[in-house]
Amino acid sequence: MTNAPSERDQLRLAVSRQPGDFIAWVMLADAELGIGDVAAGEAAASTALQLRPQHPEALARLGRARWMQGRHDDAAALLQRACQLAPQHPGMALWLGHVLEDANQPEAAAEAYRRAHALAPDEAYMAAQRLNWQRRLCDWRDLDALSQQVRGAVAQGNPAVEPFAFLSEDGSAAEQLACARQRASVLAQSIPRLPAAQLRTHGALRVGFLSNGFGAHPTGLLTVALFEQLRAHPQLQIHLFALNSDDGSAIRQRLHAAADQLHDLNGQAHAAIAQRIRTAGIDVLFDLRGWGGGGTPEVLAMRPAPLQLNWLAYPGTSGAPWIDYIVADAFVLPPALEPAFSEKVLRLPRAFQPSDNTRTLQAEPSRSDCGLPDSGVVFCCFNNSYKLNPRSVERLLQILIGVPGSVLWLLSGPGLADQRLREVARQRGVDPARLIFMAKLPHPHYLARYQHADLFLDTHPYNAHTTASDALWAGCPVLTAPGSTFAARVAGSLNHHLGLDELNLADDQAFVASAIALGNDADALQNLRQRLAHARQHSNLFDMAGFAADLAQLLQQLASRHGWRGADAG
Repeated sequence: MTNAPSERDQLRLAVSRQPGDFIAWVMLADAELGIGDVAAGEAAASTALQLRPQHPEALARLGRARWMQGRHDDAAALLQRACQLAPQHPGMALWLGHVLEDANQPEAAAEAYRRAHALAPDEAYMAAQRLNWQRRLCDWRDLDALSQQVRGAVAQGNPAVEPFAFLSEDGSAAEQLACARQRASVLAQSIPRLPAAQLRTHGALRVGFLSNGFGAHPTGLLTVALFEQLRAHPQLQIHLFALNSDDGSAIRQRLHAAADQLHDLNGQAHAAIAQRIRTAGIDVLFDLRGWGGGGTPEVLAMRPAPLQLNWLAYPGTSGAPWIDYIVADAFVLPPALEPAFSEKVLRLPRAFQPSDNTRTLQAEPSRSDCGLPDSGVVFCCFNNSYKLNPRSVERLLQILIGVPGSVLWLLSGPGLADQRLREVARQRGVDPARLIFMAKLPHPHYLARYQHADLFLDTHPYNAHTTASDALWAGCPVLTAPGSTFAARVAGSLNHHLGLDELNLADDQAFVASAIALGNDADALQNLRQRLAHARQHSNLFDMAGFAADLAQLLQQLASRHGWRGADAG
């Protein structure tokens, strides 16, 4: 890295010379927290608070440190006090929204975001945070205006919009690229890079995977069986770099056993994580989080590995100069989409998404235990609430109207989301009682409930991803209308690789008509379920030994193009 003193180093020098400089301590807290050094950030914020007790700026930084430590209730109390003392400060209202989210106060978080946006109505970041959280709460007030402001900011080159949240907007792949690229450019200018690393020329290829989902998390659930199968490929040495602590789950234990080494990096500073990856001698590093929450693009921006790949968890382009390749398949990322991706495209000869094929379905609970009626077609959509936008919900309600006696089974959302959706149904002339909500459950219990679901109805523009895999594994067909972005084509990719392309509909009208036709034809629905059961057994979608072989071959071919001569080369 560069030898020039960093902002943090300059601030540390400043407070050592003038330990009573309150502003310098506040700025140092920001700098320490900005590089992920939570302990140092907390210490700096505490010192500032000692110098000026109850000062809102110091309270806010200490609250931010508590938030990053996972002490959400403490963080919320500190930020609430800071906002009371500085009611016109939009940044503090914004941070309060963040911590209230994690403190499980979703409606209060939304109010904090609305307050931040009201204080800074022209700030795209405030608008984007408000929009994102209102989507989660199915609160559609001012939705179109907020979306227009956010998309307009991206069009104007504003880097403030979070790429992950932007996937929920009905934008093009080119807009998604612009959003990600603008965000990445800010990091690229501010993050110092490690000295260039060279891919090894011989020996086992060291492959690293960086994620905050190594546990009972969608990423862990999707990848664990694949990592177990990769052990049959000794030419690859697998390193898992876990940003999350050990959750004590069986999935975490399996991941630990499957990898050559699992590195616990929870709470470490970005530079320390990057150095750990470099010290491990990683040749190919997969970013399994990207722009999603809990990711560390700062680490990837330091270039700890010679080759860096985007795969699985972030369904779109990184837009980042530090990501060289994206791993996809020909359906989810067809050649026509390539101009909207900053990465070079590597395609697997199968669906890009792995799955845990070792799972067994538990005995199905009774319909009454699930809150379902004794009879009638059960449509389901267990996607997260932010995917349930007005367009998708309108499709779902049209289907309920067209299939008498049917119900719609949804995943319960945060705050008042469920009540808001029932009110939309009532306004549409649908009995709100036909919307049935399932609380979040441990994965085996949730998976067992699919045995009562007749047909999964997908959302747009953000598809079912892990939930689509879950549904198909459990024997529930997935109806989708693939769109023109990666995030809108994942469920379609799974159907395609099962040989069930007829479940990939052209548009909303065909989607609704097909669902109504299936819902009113018990024999057709049963036949479809039987075909899915056969496809599950005989297609390659859930063949993780085959997936491991294909991925190993892809990585070896990639490495050989960059000078690697093989595990047995001298």
